[in-house]
Amino acid sequence: MELTIEELEARIGQQIGLSDWVEVDQYMISTFGKLTFDEQFIHMDPERAAAETPFGGTIAHGFLTLSLASKFAIETLPDVKGRTMGINYGFNKIRFLHPVASGKRIRGRFTLDNLTRKGDGQILQEFGLSIEIEGVESPALVAQWLTMTFFEEVAA
Repeated sequence: MELTIEELEARIGQQIGLSDWVEVDQYMISTFGKLTFDEQFIHMDPERAAAETPFGGTIAHGFLTLSLASKFAIETLPDVKGRTMGINYGFNKIRFLHPVASGKRIRGRFTLDNLTRKGDGQILQEFGLSIEIEGVESPALVAQWLTMTFFEEVAA
């Protein structure tokens, strides 16, 4: 779906995207651990994690869960008419509320909390992000995510 800036502004305060579920399996967790050098046993060793933690097995890294926000955003957020690119501008807050056990499915839910027009063909968007775990009441994480979108007139 493609929206104009004005149509996007009309959606401030509303849910703007809900992604499909994605399974976070042990292969994904182990690969992320190796790539980021975070090979703590709670992520990498299912048998030890089952025996020595309250989780019953391995759990995903919080940063793995957070990094999937990009996938969820790409597949679910509307495009903005005339956009040439978007960049990650940062986060105002991130809270990891519930561990994601290996084999669980998660999805991203987005609200558009604010949109600020910046000069020179840019908008700053503030999204409320909740990453939900299938079958679990508490979200895995909540965050306020900032993105900067650029438009054609500054790309030339």
